[in-house]
Amino acid sequence: MTLTVLFCADPLNPRRTDPHFGREAATVNTGGGTVALIDHDALQRGDTAEAVRRVPKDLGPAWYRGWMATSEQYSALAKALKDRGTTLHTLPEDYQRAHELPGWHDTFAGLTPSSVWLPLSPGSPPAPEVLAELVRPLADGPAVVKDYAKSRKREWDEACFVPDIRDARALHRVVARMVELQDRFLTGGVVVREYEPYEGEEARIWWIDGEPVLVGPHPDTPDTYPQPAVDAVRPAVRTFGCRFITTDLARSAGAGWRVVEVGDGQVSDLPASADPADLYVHLPDPA
Repeated sequence: MTLTVLFCADPLNPRRTDPHFGREAATVNTGGGTVALIDHDALQRGDTAEAVRRVPKDLGPAWYRGWMATSEQYSALAKALKDRGTTLHTLPEDYQRAHELPGWHDTFAGLTPSSVWLPLSPGSPPAPEVLAELVRPLADGPAVVKDYAKSRKREWDEACFVPDIRDARALHRVVARMVELQDRFLTGGVVVREYEPYEGEEARIWWIDGEPVLVGPHPDTPDTYPQPAVDAVRPAVRTFGCRFITTDLARSAGAGWRVVEVGDGQVSDLPASADPADLYVHLPDPA
C-alpha cells in the first residue's frame, strides 16, 4: 500500500488522529501508507491555512477520510492542499455531486424516491405558498424533509416527517423547524422527498471506480447484515461516474431495494463492525 490519506485530527490532541478514525489510520500505517492530519474545526471556521498546517508539503495525490464538510469547505480545502503540493483524488465538483442530493438524484431516478428541492440560506425558511408550489410535482401522501445532505430523523415528527404533503401549514411547520435546527449547518437548501416505508435495516455499499468493494450494514445498525440487490444499482453508479461513493439501500414493500441516500465515500461513516482493511485494500494509490 502506498496510499496517502488525510484524516481529521483529534481536537484535544491535534498531533494524533481523531479517535473515531483511529482504526482506519492504523490500517493505513500498517499497510505502509502515509497518514496526515487535517484540523476540521479550523476548516469549519474558514481558516484553511490552519486546517492544512500539519500536512507535509508535496505529498502528491491523497484521499480525505473525515467528518463531513460543506461543498464550499471542501473546495477551499482542495485549494489549500494544492498550494502545498497535495491533490485530492476526489475533485470538489465530484464531492458536491455525491454529497448533495440535487447532484445525484436524477442519475438514480427510478431507484430512489422522487424529490424536489429549493436553495435556501440558513435561518430563512420559504413561505407556505412557495413550498406548496415546490411540491406540486410530487405524489399525494406523506413526505420527508431534509437539507441537501442530512435529515433531522431523530426529530422525526417535528422536523422530518410530513403526513400529508398537501397540508401547506404542516409542511411549512416541519420545514421551518428543520431549518431552525440545522441553523448555520444547513447545507444547500430544503429537499422534500416522497415517503416510502421500508422493511428491515439499511445496507451500505461502498463503490470505487464503479465497483462494489464492500457491502455491509449501515453504521446505525452495525450488527445487521442485509443482502441488497447490488446489480440493480451498478448501472446508475457507473453512469454517475464519481470515483468513491456510498449508496444506502433499504427494501421497500412494493418496489424492492431502493436507494435511500448517496454519499461521498470520503465522509461516509464506516460501521463499527467493519474491518477497515476490507475497504482500504481497494483504494487506488497514485500508481
